[in-house]
Amino acid sequence: MYSDRVKEHFINPCNVGELSDADGIGEVVNPECGDMMTIYLKVADECIKDIKFKTFGCAAAIAVGSVVTEMVKGKALEHAKKITQEDVIETLGGLPENKIHCSWLGVNALRRAINDYLDR
Repeated sequence: MYSDRVKEHFINPCNVGELSDADGIGEVVNPECGDMMTIYLKVADECIKDIKFKTFGCAAAIAVGSVVTEMVKGKALEHAKKITQEDVIETLGGLPENKIHCSWLGVNALRRAINDYLDR
């Protein structure tokens, strides 16, 4: 069963879409279930000024993308790099055991987007 917070972010997800002029893009695919997530960052003064996500996945994957983007929007890159799967799960009020892997999608897509920005 999903928490009210998961349901809220699934029904009304935040920051959905893409940024055509993104400073960093991170994409991940979970080989076990086939879920995919892409995160797009716009960075200024080492802070995440804008962030969007797109996902192909279940309700939990959508909720994770939404909450991850909300957790780091307006925050310093150094703060965003420290977000963990546990932080995401806690912020969502928990995830069913068989959906824990969705938190991996969000955290790793975010890290890849940050690394893409830093590598440019």
